[in-house]
Amino acid sequence: MSLSEAQLRLKINNLLKEAGWLLDGERDDNVKVEYPVTVINTDDDGNEIKTHKSADYVCFDKNNRPIVVIEAKREDNNPLVGKEQAREYAESLNVRYVYLSNGIVHYFWDMEEGNPHIVQQFSTPKSLELRETFIPNTHTLINELVENDYVAITQKPNYATDPRYLDELTRDDFLRENSLMLLRDYQLKAVQSIQQSVNNGNKRFLFEMATGTGKTLIAAAVIKLFLRTSNAKRVLFLVDRIELEEQAETAFKKYLKNDWQTVVYKRARNNWHSANIVVTTVQSLTNKYAQEFSPTDFDLVISDEAHRSIGGNARAVFEYFIGYKLGLTATPKDYLKNIQNIDERDPREIERRQLLDTYETFGCSSGEPTFRYSLIDGVDDGFLINPIVADARTEITTQLLSDKGYSIQVPNEEGELEDAIFSHRDFERKFYSDKTNRVFCETFIQNALCDPISGEIGKTIIFCVSQKHAGRITQTLNKIAHEQFPNKYNSDFAVQVTSSVTNAQQFTINFAHNNLNGHTKWVDSYKSSKTRICVTVGMMTTGYDCQDILNLCLMRPIYSPTDFVQIKGRGTRTFTFQYAQRNELGEMIPNQFKKVKFKVFDFFANFEYFEEKFNYDEELKIPKPGKTRKPVEPPPPREEYDSERRDPLKDFKIKSPDGEHWKIDFKYWGYFTEKLKDHEVVEQFVMDGNMKAAEDYVRKHVFDKPEEFFTLDKLRKSVQVDRRLSLRELLERAFDLIPHFKTKAEKLDEECDKFISIYKPDPEQVLHIRNFLRAYIIDGAVRDIVESQEYGRFATNPIRDDFKALKPEWRERIPMYVHDYISISEFK
Repeated sequence: MSLSEAQLRLKINNLLKEAGWLLDGERDDNVKVEYPVTVINTDDDGNEIKTHKSADYVCFDKNNRPIVVIEAKREDNNPLVGKEQAREYAESLNVRYVYLSNGIVHYFWDMEEGNPHIVQQFSTPKSLELRETFIPNTHTLINELVENDYVAITQKPNYATDPRYLDELTRDDFLRENSLMLLRDYQLKAVQSIQQSVNNGNKRFLFEMATGTGKTLIAAAVIKLFLRTSNAKRVLFLVDRIELEEQAETAFKKYLKNDWQTVVYKRARNNWHSANIVVTTVQSLTNKYAQEFSPTDFDLVISDEAHRSIGGNARAVFEYFIGYKLGLTATPKDYLKNIQNIDERDPREIERRQLLDTYETFGCSSGEPTFRYSLIDGVDDGFLINPIVADARTEITTQLLSDKGYSIQVPNEEGELEDAIFSHRDFERKFYSDKTNRVFCETFIQNALCDPISGEIGKTIIFCVSQKHAGRITQTLNKIAHEQFPNKYNSDFAVQVTSSVTNAQQFTINFAHNNLNGHTKWVDSYKSSKTRICVTVGMMTTGYDCQDILNLCLMRPIYSPTDFVQIKGRGTRTFTFQYAQRNELGEMIPNQFKKVKFKVFDFFANFEYFEEKFNYDEELKIPKPGKTRKPVEPPPPREEYDSERRDPLKDFKIKSPDGEHWKIDFKYWGYFTEKLKDHEVVEQFVMDGNMKAAEDYVRKHVFDKPEEFFTLDKLRKSVQVDRRLSLRELLERAFDLIPHFKTKAEKLDEECDKFISIYKPDPEQVLHIRNFLRAYIIDGAVRDIVESQEYGRFATNPIRDDFKALKPEWRERIPMYVHDYISISEFK
């Protein structure tokens, strides 16, 4: 159903109000409707012809100067048909900014910059007034001289004249002591590729670079390029993990603080406007970006680990902002080229679609990124190290990995034994084996690479299935260390580093800085961490920089190629171990050992899974497990108390609610939010954007407790919303991250707006896409027709005409998008 003219005006009025504009007739209004404009043209003889017209909307700045023209068109019209009409009004009023809208699709046009862009919201008055002083000039960016010391000059402008730098014998020490960063040749080429791409008319760029090649340093150089040449006034740097916020902030301050200010958004919510570089997790913005920011607030958006931080709902955040877009990824698009027979349920298929989508998002649909530097390139150039892979499988894991799976007999409810089949996906989820975990740990200890100076087990990261699994592995390792290395460790040989552990984030920092639980006791004055192993699940997969890692252990199956690439990349960085030792004459003699290899212990054939032609360098002999195998433990029974004491009925009354609902229903939600305040860790997780950790904590420590017996179903009922709220939404509302719970209709509109902002369809297709997307989400019959491809059944379905009008690409893309990114259960 099309919008009437009155509905169209109402929609635009609401968008203006949401952006902070005051409509005609309000006190201190700064928006005029049907504003008179005199358009001056010339006839064939050069005589001026004045025509009196009226612009649909004109917005004014604080000095009462016109700043925006808005041209509204009916819903069945492409908003761009009003472009030339709006241009006339804008030129006559000397206005730079134009909005073109049909109530569903909105275009923003900065006439100083180029073509109109699809946007979700209108910009705030403040954002546009600040932008007035910003006039980009691609010529200055293209012709900026970028050399290897481009970042170093910002760090220390006169570094090149320092005597210690001029002396080749002291140059390396001088650079290291001053933390000065010179761009390697490939890093320089990456920055210069941006200049070439801009010269070719592009505004989107993608760097495909192996882990450990210095993407953050390159990003700093790119940021300087845009800020210094006035092609950006403010930059947004998006990451997908909390720990990467701190790393990025530290790096940008180290590289650029002399000229530009960097802040982390969650700590600078009230003064981020004053910064040049804003770093944030995409999760921190997911539900608030349209309220907190205008589309024109950032002129360059950089997405670290691009296909992770722009997937699903996060993509809408990324597309919301106008301007240049740079994606950084370590995962090549063709990583899955040798994997056959994948289906819709396979995680690799979802990952493949995300990777392809990422390349399209950054204008690289051909598969060729703006710049590529692979692991092979890094190894060949001597900047990275390839792993030695230890393919280690026990008898049980070998069977778990087989097509038949691992079969054992377990008692059923009647106590009779029956066969149960488990696969590698069930390990430490449905199938538990302490003996297998012990073999993993012993195999690692016996075969690990050792620190070249102290001789103890080299620094290691172990990746486990779950937090419980990480806890068990940590305990087992510490027991073995106590047995094999007496008096060296005090249950701090291995440390669990997962989101449920207090100060886990600080543990990762201390481990990188070699002071986790103090320093090693093996060699006096040698600065290496006393804790040798961090046992994690996913905290240390992406962007974690600890160059002296010598061992990685995959004690879990991995299904995501991105996770695989990232985990493998934790050890690829080169490093020089240094230690000065006093000789008999009292002289300090320096010792140096270069890291030339690192080892990956693969207990679940992950390398075989992802790299079919990989040449394994080593096959380990597994310590033989005992003859007896620990049976699969059935789920623990509910704790019950069978009381024999009589408890006769004492009172019996029938009560009716006041009105339609019980009073307790209204108070239940408030009671829950008050009780959450007793769990400070929940608020910390939520404010940090670590919603998964917050949800896990609430399920474990708040729900189903005998005092209040909070449950998700009861909370859903208490807030009286016409759809199934997720626990995430409940927590976001409890801590005021969202102003209210969206109704089903509002949520559907939001999902449609996101889809349109991400894929930017032709305006003629937008209404059909919205109608079909809504129907596909809420109507099981529509989903069944599409999935069965029995399209003839649309003949009696109300969505028939919209489906018929859709281009084939949207008929295919919409179901995949819903499958990958939308939880249909929330709309029930």
